[in-house]
Amino acid sequence: MKALRYLNKFFIKYKYRLAIGILCTVIARILSLFAPRLIGKSLHVVEQYLDGEVTDITIVKHKLLINILIILGTVLLSGFFTFLMRQTIINMSRYIEFDLKNEIFQQYERLSLNFYKKNRTGDLMNRISEDVGKVRMYFGPAIMYSINMITLFVIVISYMLKIDATLTLYTLLPLPVLSISIYILSRVINERSRIVQEYLSKLTTFSQEFFSGINVIKAYGIESYSNKNFVRLADESKEKNISLYKAQALFFPLMILLIGASNILVIYVGGMRYINGQIESFGVIAEFIIYVNMLTWPVAVVGWVTSIIQQAEASQKRINEFLKVTPEIQNQQENPTAIEGRIEFKNVSLTYDDTHITALKNISFTVTKGSTIAILGKTGSGKSSIANLIARLYDVSKGEILIDGKPITKINLTSLRNSIGFVPQEAFLFSDTIKNNIKFGNEEAVEEVIKNAAKNAHIHHNIEQFNNGYETFVGERGVTLSGGQKQRISIARAIIKEPKILIFDDCLSAVDTETEEVILNNLNIISKGKTTLIISHRVSSTKNADFIIVLDKGEIIQKGKPDELINQPGFYQNLYNQQFTEQIID
Repeated sequence: MKALRYLNKFFIKYKYRLAIGILCTVIARILSLFAPRLIGKSLHVVEQYLDGEVTDITIVKHKLLINILIILGTVLLSGFFTFLMRQTIINMSRYIEFDLKNEIFQQYERLSLNFYKKNRTGDLMNRISEDVGKVRMYFGPAIMYSINMITLFVIVISYMLKIDATLTLYTLLPLPVLSISIYILSRVINERSRIVQEYLSKLTTFSQEFFSGINVIKAYGIESYSNKNFVRLADESKEKNISLYKAQALFFPLMILLIGASNILVIYVGGMRYINGQIESFGVIAEFIIYVNMLTWPVAVVGWVTSIIQQAEASQKRINEFLKVTPEIQNQQENPTAIEGRIEFKNVSLTYDDTHITALKNISFTVTKGSTIAILGKTGSGKSSIANLIARLYDVSKGEILIDGKPITKINLTSLRNSIGFVPQEAFLFSDTIKNNIKFGNEEAVEEVIKNAAKNAHIHHNIEQFNNGYETFVGERGVTLSGGQKQRISIARAIIKEPKILIFDDCLSAVDTETEEVILNNLNIISKGKTTLIISHRVSSTKNADFIIVLDKGEIIQKGKPDELINQPGFYQNLYNQQFTEQIID
């Protein structure tokens, strides 16, 4: 139960709701005890009439009528308080589910990119949905029925002992067997629940990747192969679920057997004690049978609740694995920081933890406020790594990055990222309208500002041609748009922020040279007074740069002003392969 200790803070937060729920449970169970007692008394009255101890039938009818009315009243009141019990405790579980999902989501937001490289999306989704759902059952039905069971056991058994201690002991004789059975089965269920959740994560991940890459699967014609893999994984998951439910299925037959044994003991032992005169009324036996059947559901619930708790334990253990991960990127400055835009790299090196590849080696350069720098290089030369370091998506392995003369780690992380307009290499659009995708960079932007950003990104005329214009729904990851259109919308999303620092990471790779020319001219106007980094493998993208850096294998091999650098010997050889360079020179 160690994993579930993490949830104790929610009990404290919602202690008043829980207290009200417990109070309603106690009242409901006390009221439910009136019926068996009154039924026993009613049978005793009938028995007295049959034995001749009471001869007036009117008295018998009067007592029976009063007992019936009291039974009806107490049953109605018990039902009302049971309703209140469910309203308070089940609603509490939904509030806790809401809080826990938000807590997990916020933790996901804080975690670094390295975490997402090591963990699959389907597994992340499964923990925030299925696993949280299992935990909610622990807060809702498990707690509610546990309180109900404990309250009923304490009150009923106390009352039974008061009536006849010997008969009570015989009646409860099967319960130790139940406790031992629960202990053994609980351990089995806990382990099997963990395995089931792991396979559910695998299924979710496989499905998410399949649907995301459906165009590739169809293009390669491997639907049947993918289907076989899914069926194999689904069969394995099915077997694990069957194994779990086989263990769970033992509970209810065992409960019925034990309750049946208790009823037999009540009838036999109670009957013998009645014959021997140790019980004054036959109504006591009927009363005990009702008590035993009242305990039937709570006893049966023991197994179900135990199963819920074991599954919640397994799920919370999986959730805790991610909640206890310490984000690699820590915000060391709580107070907001004003960003001007000067960037300085001092002997910066970066080695990725997941691959152990050294992407950057001893990189040093300075970008003055308001200037434009172009970073060129072959694929895999480390260009995007520089962009990621400036946005502090990663921290350096060696060296130091300064923003406005301050170490980047000492700058408020929110202020830093709010001051950056970042267009990543792989354009990502959300499943929303074009308008909202552009506004993502500035939620308060009015329609005119949105259209100006689209015009500067040279996408406005394309958007106007769509039937719904800016209200066009782009589908998941912008699947309904071309690569160039997605890149240009991403550019519009960045520039609408009016940031101090603009980073364009090879964001024009999917557009033609004419469109690129228009966008670069627009960006030259927009970027006035803003520190701009243009990352590309195209020399044409450097036309408006104040300074150029050429990277190769994570190192700076050339740098200088555009006019000087482009004319240097070997410049094109550093960007392209020898054959392609000869074609350019020819």
